[in-house]
Amino acid sequence: MLPGGTAQCYLTGPIETTAMRNYLTALALLLFHLAPAQETLENKLQALLSREQYDTIIEKYAAGAAGYSARAIYYIGFACFVKEDNDNCIRLMSLAIQKDARFSRCYFVRAMTYTYIKKYPEAIIDLKSAIVLEPGNAAYYIALGDAYYHLQQPEPALEAYQRATLQKDPPERPFLMIAQIYADHKNYDEALEAYYRAKASISWKSGSYATILYNIALFESLGKKYDKAEQALLELVQLAPGDFRSCAKLVQVYYAQQLYDKAKPWKEKLYEAHRKDLLPDELKDMFCFDQFTWQDKLVQAFERYEQGPSKNNYSKHLFYVVNADDQVESTIQTEYSPVSEKLGGPRYVLCRVVGNVPSTFNTGFNDGLNYEELKAAVIDVLEGKLRPAGSLQSGK
Repeated sequence: MLPGGTAQCYLTGPIETTAMRNYLTALALLLFHLAPAQETLENKLQALLSREQYDTIIEKYAAGAAGYSARAIYYIGFACFVKEDNDNCIRLMSLAIQKDARFSRCYFVRAMTYTYIKKYPEAIIDLKSAIVLEPGNAAYYIALGDAYYHLQQPEPALEAYQRATLQKDPPERPFLMIAQIYADHKNYDEALEAYYRAKASISWKSGSYATILYNIALFESLGKKYDKAEQALLELVQLAPGDFRSCAKLVQVYYAQQLYDKAKPWKEKLYEAHRKDLLPDELKDMFCFDQFTWQDKLVQAFERYEQGPSKNNYSKHLFYVVNADDQVESTIQTEYSPVSEKLGGPRYVLCRVVGNVPSTFNTGFNDGLNYEELKAAVIDVLEGKLRPAGSLQSGK
């Protein structure tokens, strides 16, 4: 999909490799602090963990773990978990469970390790055991949802995430993942409802809040409810003035309503950010300003920042014709022509590229063009009403 296209959706997504370990560690740390222990060894281990002295724990205490209490073994196993010693973490959590089968957090940390090494069925078994022992813990349901999600089993994943949201003080992840699953399966109405629920449940100070607003705007746009999309995007750019993706999306929302004057300041903001080299990679060369359908195809309109006279040809507006398989079938573009300008003709000539074969048409435009006229010309090309006048070397 081209940058800025319909499928550009900032979703939560699966977590892999180092990011997975960091996430699982953070999730497990939520459950790390237990009630004050009575035994001296357990106190020592808990204090070492609180100071993140994981190597010290392993070096001094791992060898004699079999003789310790379940809680002490849990602390040592947790140190192994943080240090990515998966085999010993599983071994020690299993040993702790043998000593105390009702210690739910041992099942949880062992499940987190299974998740990290992609043994999701084993993780699910442990998480269900943890939930039976401690049914009010949101983290257990979240981890269970993640395991099912990685197994591509959306229904039990949804159920687990939904149960997580019902627990006391649930974190934001289950709200986001519910929307993610609906979006994955193109259930856009349900995804939109889920994002609104997430918006109501998550603080505006959260890093995920901007993602929620963007996706609300995206799905409202898909449903052609542009006023609601505009509302979400304006809130977003107020919170994050440097979110240029949202500026580009605002341009699309206004173009969809033919509100070109309202789009103008946001386009100018993108041009200014381009001059200052502030744009993210997908916006550095061009931005999507409109999308429309022609027959069964999506047409995505992009505008490049390059402007003014030049010795060489360059493309200014590009209309990508995308088929149902998400493949670009052809490109229709306005091409800067120094020859045409020198002869007193229009600055930009309408061109088309199919495969590697370019052609040009006897239709041209200047800066400040009327977009409705340009769009009509593009559709005339698609419908065969405009015939090529000749060949032209395609610009960059």
